[in-house]
Amino acid sequence: MTSPSSQRRCAVVADDDEFFRLAMSAILSRRLGFAEVIETGSLDEALARLGERDGGVDLALFDLDMPGMAGARSLGAVRECFPDVVAAIVSASARRHDILLALEAGAHGYVPKGLGAAEMTRVIEMILSGVLYVPPSLAQAPPSGPSLDRPPPARRPGEDGGPATVLANLTRRQRDVLALIVGGKANKEIARALSLSEGTVKVHVAALLRALHVNNRAAAAVQGARLLEARRVHSGAFSDG
Repeated sequence: MTSPSSQRRCAVVADDDEFFRLAMSAILSRRLGFAEVIETGSLDEALARLGERDGGVDLALFDLDMPGMAGARSLGAVRECFPDVVAAIVSASARRHDILLALEAGAHGYVPKGLGAAEMTRVIEMILSGVLYVPPSLAQAPPSGPSLDRPPPARRPGEDGGPATVLANLTRRQRDVLALIVGGKANKEIARALSLSEGTVKVHVAALLRALHVNNRAAAAVQGARLLEARRVHSGAFSDG
């Protein structure tokens, strides 16, 4: 089945499973008519490609379990910075809270990885046509009482093990960007220092604001300075001992 649309120029598939990326690329190009499919193996790489192609990507598919992906909420930065990109989760997880968090983050759909090629094609086509797709299992009543499927209470930075843990939960590129924000660098200077496009830096900054639970880069600079200083003091205390 080839899509009749000739306007589908480019899709991004972000998944650290090379074979799954190849399978999705074949579906997107041969069955859905995409002229180009960009394969990436981490969230940082996917954000970089989206930043470089600002305005030139029609569809982005993200796995939940890949380097840099801190759950479905990581999708929020993509939705904020690229509102015209159709962004969906394609995951092996059937956990109810993963699906709900993806919808909360603005995902256009949550697609199970176990679908066959024909069904996967149909579902992606639905999402591209504007249908908010979720697995039928979401319609089932949630279990009563305590359940392993329920997420732990949300935590703010500093509540879950200190600055080392907070910083570890950021991707490598996010930590690089944060350090430069703390140093007072503007997006253009950060882009130059890290050899990134300004669009890519914009996405990383948006992701940082979400990860640190702050509303602007000034607050991110303050929070980042505290985290980096606390980590330095903590590391120094251990090295002195």
